[in-house]
Amino acid sequence: MATACGAGAMFGIAYTIVAALLIRRFFRRTACEPSSYPPVTIVKPLYGDELGLLANLSSFCHQDYPGPVQFLFGVNDAADPALPAVDALRRLHPEADVTVVADERLYGPNRKISNILNMLPQARHDVLVFADSDVSVAPDYLRKVIGELQKPGVGLVTCIYRGEPAPGFWPRLSAKATNYQFLPSVVIALALGLARPCFGQTIAMRRATLEKIGGFEPFVRHLAEDHAIGEAVRRAGEKVSIPPLTVAHACVETSARQLIAHELRWSRTIRRVDPLGHLGSVLVHPLAFALFAVMLSGAAAWSLQLVLATVGARLALELLSDRVLRQAHRDLWLLPLWDIVSFAIFVASFWSSRVTWRGFHFEVDSDGLLSAVQDERVSD
Repeated sequence: MATACGAGAMFGIAYTIVAALLIRRFFRRTACEPSSYPPVTIVKPLYGDELGLLANLSSFCHQDYPGPVQFLFGVNDAADPALPAVDALRRLHPEADVTVVADERLYGPNRKISNILNMLPQARHDVLVFADSDVSVAPDYLRKVIGELQKPGVGLVTCIYRGEPAPGFWPRLSAKATNYQFLPSVVIALALGLARPCFGQTIAMRRATLEKIGGFEPFVRHLAEDHAIGEAVRRAGEKVSIPPLTVAHACVETSARQLIAHELRWSRTIRRVDPLGHLGSVLVHPLAFALFAVMLSGAAAWSLQLVLATVGARLALELLSDRVLRQAHRDLWLLPLWDIVSFAIFVASFWSSRVTWRGFHFEVDSDGLLSAVQDERVSD
């Protein structure tokens, strides 16, 4: 058994090295420049006064994009705490074309999709860019996304995201999960043809494509609505493209409970969307396998060396990724800690099909569809 765990650790080390090389290759590509600058509506569903919300929204107002841009914000509650940030945005950017929709109608358990359905009648332009509220972007973001959307056969553009931690221990640990577990897994899966992702941090498409897939109504019960939208576009005969850029996802979890609930929801989502891939991902936890080898071998010298090799490979991935993404090295000691927590979350993801999202409990069936467990809210 110790030998089997050692083999698992060796596979994970090889995976880590390959992922590091592929990250560098992925982001060395050149993004497409637009041939024209069509009018764009940026659609942002909002919920609550998230940490850094105003700064995230403002980043979309600093775009190097000469075409007209409408900013469409939506809430399910006219008293939503996110709305003061929109008022502040208007004061900071009086030139911005801002539209706000407050509509409490729900069409299914996925409240984000219900919010978008309420907003869409106010979208004036035929190029639609949907982006989560906890995302910030660089000034060339819109140019690159629209340039990618104009490539032949492309019906949808989505973006890989990296974690941008808020102050505090738990946000920093959350960013480790995004930057050195999620991001490498996406890049290597794309390179090997093992995944067909679509991420809610950016979904850009033409109105004609949205109409071709039946609008957003078919996705009101999906947990991973972004993945389902991407699959619908592919079934409609159009491509989903991922340009060589990242957007920044705000990591704002303030407690272990929030972090674990978020990561469990993500892990259980993947288990429903791609059960075989999720099961196979056990092999990308090399540190856990190396530690099991130490315990099962009685701390044999080879197993201790394997632990050191595993930690070294993971830290090399972090350093190379930081260099490629042009972000500062920080908290290197947190990565081994996260790797252990991540393996525990992976194991826990098989125990239940229940997830917590925006303070509500849901059960997720084998098709990835949501059913509300109860109407009462729970603390985040």
